[in-house]
Amino acid sequence: MCLAVPGRIVSVADRDGTLMSTVDFGGIQKDVCLQYIPDARIGEYVVVHVGFAIQRLDEESAKSTLAEFEHLGVLDEEFGDGFALAARQAGKDNPNEVRSS
Repeated sequence: MCLAVPGRIVSVADRDGTLMSTVDFGGIQKDVCLQYIPDARIGEYVVVHVGFAIQRLDEESAKSTLAEFEHLGVLDEEFGDGFALAARQAGKDNPNEVRSS
């Protein structure tokens, strides 16, 4: 699934001519491109889709959406270990887990 997820900008930097940021999604931080919203600032909330900030969002709406996504397990699906999720859904062992004998 590929959602647009709200997050808070924690840093902004130019990386090889591309405006990038670190965005916090309820404790999970990811690199995000700010080229579509070049005037976005640290502390603001943005909606991110496939690694791009696509619009601003007010803090109350962002926190409410993140809480609902967390409640529904969507953040785990979107940002978690895809192999672990697929294995769990298939009722199989996680191929990334190291087993001790």
